[in-house]
Amino acid sequence: MSQDTNDTIGLSRRKVLAGLGAVGVASAGAGLGTTAYFNDTEAFEGNTLTAGELDLKLDYKSTYLGGPGRLEHVQSMGYPDAEDLGDGRYLLDQAPSPADMQAWEDLVQDEEFDFCSPEADQFLINGDEIPVFTLEDVKPGDSGEVTISVHICDNPAFLYLAGELTENAENGQSEPEMEQEGEDTDGIGELADAIEVCVWYDEDCDNVYEPTGTGQQQELEVALVSDVSGSMSGAPLSALKTAATSFVGNLSSPDEAAAISFSTSASTDQELTTNYQLVQNAINNYSAGGGTSIDAGIVEGEDELLNGTNATAGASKVMILLSDGQSDETAAISAANDAKNNGIRIFTIALGNADTSLLESVASSPDDAFVAPDPADLDTVYAEIAQIVLAGEQKIFEGSMADFFGTFLADGHALDGDRQEEGRQPYPGATTQCIGFEWTLPAEVENEVQTDSVEFDIGLYAEQSRHNDNPQVTFNGTEANSTSPGPAPNGTGNVSGQN
Repeated sequence: MSQDTNDTIGLSRRKVLAGLGAVGVASAGAGLGTTAYFNDTEAFEGNTLTAGELDLKLDYKSTYLGGPGRLEHVQSMGYPDAEDLGDGRYLLDQAPSPADMQAWEDLVQDEEFDFCSPEADQFLINGDEIPVFTLEDVKPGDSGEVTISVHICDNPAFLYLAGELTENAENGQSEPEMEQEGEDTDGIGELADAIEVCVWYDEDCDNVYEPTGTGQQQELEVALVSDVSGSMSGAPLSALKTAATSFVGNLSSPDEAAAISFSTSASTDQELTTNYQLVQNAINNYSAGGGTSIDAGIVEGEDELLNGTNATAGASKVMILLSDGQSDETAAISAANDAKNNGIRIFTIALGNADTSLLESVASSPDDAFVAPDPADLDTVYAEIAQIVLAGEQKIFEGSMADFFGTFLADGHALDGDRQEEGRQPYPGATTQCIGFEWTLPAEVENEVQTDSVEFDIGLYAEQSRHNDNPQVTFNGTEANSTSPGPAPNGTGNVSGQN
């Protein structure tokens, strides 16, 4: 076994993971890859690291907003399976390709599909097999987006983002371009400066940056569905009122909230509104009594979020369900599945002796299921949910493509595996998280970018976190901007692809 050398991560096109790009008013090219390797010359087989037990696997979904009626043109640019999603947006490709009626974002987050198994490799695509973006005749107003689904297998790992602009070419000057910018003297195009880039932690892997809530729009609609059965009497109900009204107090217009209570049956105590005092008043008026029908609460909450007088189509729909008791499992899970299938994200809070297993099944994901052992814990739990729901998805970068690759990624960028914890955290082993990358050529850009083209690569680098609390990684000979430098570990994994 060779000695570790802490070699720099050179971003040659043979080593780069997600050549996301080549976007050009004239042309472009790039790829997304899934090959992993060690920096200490240890053996590797396909996508499985055999020494050090660290493997980084990827899959992706990419779309292009390029105007209506261009499906055949898009297919001719190297995307034979491209689909018209409507409104001028096209699905370029995705890996893996989900079965009918299952969305890609659901598949990559589905615990039933083991991306870390050797059998999963056949569904992933190497960067030299198909590009993410190879687009011609890009015009002002066009945009493209790729969501990279990252799977850390085996050991937890620190993850880094790296990349470079491999081409920013003028490609000659058309007459309108010459008139707009004058004669070119350096052969460097203006396209990279004109293209705007947004990169973010895509929490729900849905190809959409959501600064608030969990849906595609800015507005949030949340139903607080609260158990007011007899067992909630006393301290539990008092703590619920304090925590839930505090959550509502964090909202701001245009976000809406509704108060739903359930015991043996359910009722809408305050419909969706931006008058938060009305919602708080409804919650403060709760009294305890009766049995526990979780399914009734879910059905009532779903109806208000989807069909309420003030419900808005396309808004982020969130349900926060609290219970301290037992309920009909089949009915509750059935009601929850219906709500989730209708686009509602369900957070659950298991208070005290609640059926924790049932509430985990009701929640949209294991990460959306919370436990409050004592009533005093409710303040903290509601605050954690507020941080997720109200803060939305965290942006990693926003600015020009030139600044993203030339400045922001010049030294690499350390990614955070858990944005809810203080400080930078590693990505847990056997986990899936998504990174979104979107480029936009603004509509106001004029002739100065005609015929220009850009090519760019973006990479992910993983190194085990065990025995490596203070990682130090270098890209192109420069230390990455990690908040806690230290020695490199004995095993590293990298994902690479090429045009």
